[in-house]
Amino acid sequence: MTIANQRSVGVSAQGYALIDVTSGRILSGRKGDERMRIASLTKVMTAIVAIEHGKLSDLVKVSRNAYAKEGSSLYLKLGEEMSLENLLYGLMLRSGNDAAVAIAEHVGQSLEGFVYMMNAKAEEIGMSNTHFDNPHGLDTDTHFSSANDMAKLTAYALHNPVFRQISGTKLRKAPNPNESWDYVWRNKNKMLFLYEGADGGKTGYTKLSGRTLISSATRGTQQLAVVTLNAPSDWSDHRQLFDYGFAKYPLREIAKAGDPVENTAFVTGRDFLYPLGDEEVSGLTKSVEFVPPETPDYILGYRGKITIQLKGQSIGTIPVVEKNSPLSDVGAFAHEASPGAVPFTKHVMDVLRVVFTGNTQD
Repeated sequence: MTIANQRSVGVSAQGYALIDVTSGRILSGRKGDERMRIASLTKVMTAIVAIEHGKLSDLVKVSRNAYAKEGSSLYLKLGEEMSLENLLYGLMLRSGNDAAVAIAEHVGQSLEGFVYMMNAKAEEIGMSNTHFDNPHGLDTDTHFSSANDMAKLTAYALHNPVFRQISGTKLRKAPNPNESWDYVWRNKNKMLFLYEGADGGKTGYTKLSGRTLISSATRGTQQLAVVTLNAPSDWSDHRQLFDYGFAKYPLREIAKAGDPVENTAFVTGRDFLYPLGDEEVSGLTKSVEFVPPETPDYILGYRGKITIQLKGQSIGTIPVVEKNSPLSDVGAFAHEASPGAVPFTKHVMDVLRVVFTGNTQD
C-alpha cells in the first residue's frame, strides 16, 4: 500500500482513511495506523471470509448462541434455517449480530474457528494493527483495527463481485419460514441514498466506539472508499472526502496492455492505472528489466518487467511480453500494488494450464 503526500481534510472523524480501490493508494488520512474500536465494521471481514470459504446456497441453522446474541439483530428464530447468501445480506444491510454468529458457526465450524480465519485473513492482507475477537464487533479490549487497515480490507473486499453486489444492495427480501411475510431489509448505509455513485459500505456504532462508517463510490472508472472511526458527522465527512479524492487524485492510465516497449519488439502485458495529483505526474519514472532466455516463463513470451516509480518509490510493475504470445492476451488485470490483485505468476500458470491441458478452471 502506498500513501500520498497527504494533507488531512477537515472532518469530524477521530481517525479516517481515503483509499483508491484499484491501486490501494491511501489518498488522505488522520491517525491512520492508530488502533481504535471499529464496532460493526468488523462485519466486512466476516462477510469476505464467509464468501471465500462458504457456499452461498448452504442452509444455515440458527443456534441458541446466535439466537441470543445481543445488539442489532435480524430477529431470527431459534432453529430457523436460512441460506448463507441471505444471511450475508442481513449481516451487511441490517448489521445482524445473530446473523454474524450463525455465519461464523457454520463457515468456521465454531465461533473460535471462524475468528481464527478472520485473523489469518487480516495477516494475509497486511492488516498489522488489527485483531478480531468476534464476528460482530461488540467491544472487547483486544478487538480493534485502524483506519488504514480497514481501508485495505475494504479495497480487498471490493475486488470480490459477490461482496460488491451485497454491499451495494439498497433493499433485499428474503423468505421467512416462520411467518406469512418475507423479511425486508433496507440498507442502513445512507450514503447509498445521499451520494451520487455510492455503491457500498458498512455502518457501525457502539457507545465506546462512537459512529463508524465505511462507504465506497464510483465516478467514471475510479472507485474510492472512505473509512471513518468515531465520527459524529460521518455522512458529511464521507461526502467531503469523496469530493476531495475524485477532484484531487483522478485515476490515470499510466500504461495500456499491448503498448510497445521502447527500443524493443515487446509490449506491455497489462493495463496500469494509478491515482495521481496534477503536481505528481512529472514525478513518474519507468525502468525496464529484462530476463534471460533460461527463465521458466520465457518460452511463453515473458520478457521482463517495467517498474513504475513515483518520486523514487515503486508503485507497481507491468510485465513485458512478446507480442502475440499467449501472455499478451492477459490484458487488463490490476497491477501488483492493487489489493486483491492476482500476481502475474498466477496468470502465467493459468496460461500454462490452458496451453497444455485445455482446462480453464482450477
